[in-house]
Amino acid sequence: MAIPAAVDSLLRKQNIQYRLVDGNAPESRDQVVQTALLHAGLERLHVLYPAGSLLDLNALGQLTGRQWQALAPGELRKLCQQNQVQQAPALPAALGLPTLVDRSLLDRPTLTLSSGADDHWLHLDAEQFTHCLDAAALGDFSVDLSTLRHGKLEQVEDVEHITRAVADFTQLRMKQRLEETLEIPPLPDTAQRIIKLRVDPYADMRSLSTIVEMDPALAAQVVSWAASPYYAAPGKIKSVHDAIVRVLGFDLVLNLALGLALGKSLGLPKDAPKGFTPYWQQAVYVATAMEALVGCIRPERRPTIGLAYLTGLLHNFGYLLLAEIFPPHFSSYCRYQEANPLTHYTFIERFLLGITRDQLAGWLMQMWAMPEEICAGLRHQSDADYTGPGATYANLVYVAMRLLRPHGIGNAPLEEIPDALFKRLHLDRNKAVEAIQHVVDSSEDIKTIAAGIAA
Repeated sequence: MAIPAAVDSLLRKQNIQYRLVDGNAPESRDQVVQTALLHAGLERLHVLYPAGSLLDLNALGQLTGRQWQALAPGELRKLCQQNQVQQAPALPAALGLPTLVDRSLLDRPTLTLSSGADDHWLHLDAEQFTHCLDAAALGDFSVDLSTLRHGKLEQVEDVEHITRAVADFTQLRMKQRLEETLEIPPLPDTAQRIIKLRVDPYADMRSLSTIVEMDPALAAQVVSWAASPYYAAPGKIKSVHDAIVRVLGFDLVLNLALGLALGKSLGLPKDAPKGFTPYWQQAVYVATAMEALVGCIRPERRPTIGLAYLTGLLHNFGYLLLAEIFPPHFSSYCRYQEANPLTHYTFIERFLLGITRDQLAGWLMQMWAMPEEICAGLRHQSDADYTGPGATYANLVYVAMRLLRPHGIGNAPLEEIPDALFKRLHLDRNKAVEAIQHVVDSSEDIKTIAAGIAA
């Protein structure tokens, strides 16, 4: 396929010499030019900056005197269709919009740009790229992600980071203990009962049914979950006991009920990043994906399916905590995520707040005395190299999120999963991809389940 006609015409008009490169995005991101389409009211702006960088909306606002935010996905598609391109080209004036270019791009000896056609890239040297900039303005508005990385997560003092962030970004008075400072709801009664049941050697299906049935909303969700077409249970599911005995099993219902009880302890924020999977949809997708991945592991190596399911269901719990703890700053965070859709959320959170949702979630799970596997699974889910306690669950979330993202689900970066991680999990890559495809094929069922929880 040739590059779009409008892009080809622009390159010819400016007499730009380039080399066309076919294939997926280049493995080396150092020379890649990233593009974003923004708006401030009716004004639109096309910005170009280095891949591997964060687009700093605050710096952009100071530079232009406007408060910019990402163009909505529907508007972006419409703009691309009008210009007969499949994606926004990384060329000034290619879309007929004012263009602002980050000055750091001029330091690159060569650059690789999206041509506007999927899997087709333009390779230019610095001189040719400079020729493209006649119709563009220059500025400094990107942040190198390498400056936002932490070293080994085991060496990070989470409580110290959280305490400092709370002091910096809230009006709360500093207290001796962090858990006294943050007005986080206590562990729900239902969750407390389920946790006690987990360690009761005499626990049985009847005792679990009794606890779940004490919370009518939770009971209805468990029954509807078991009755969903995804599980294809024969006959009608009439009770929690039916859901346990005939479909889901004791371990899965116990962890499902616990995850739902915890998830409901914090309300969904009114604001949310546009263009991303809604909270409960993502939670159910990842929980279901974790269940599917565990099923691909040989029985003698297989982790506890219930704990894996619970880790998946709670994996994004820190997102709710961000909204709860930093309400004045949460909308700004959402706008940053919209403007940086390919940047992992941990970089944005470190840049804006100094901490991440994973740190918050891991800390709170420890305060609530949740199992070590859950604490580690949430805290280290973004670290492919983590091998400490609970690593299996954290690593499974890492894999599940990155296998779901190419299907437009979740907020993980589009990146290759290391072979070493599959090996460590005793998980065959091809089988894992097939398992996730089965989950994606059941999207309608999963969305129905999630809609019932969110209602």
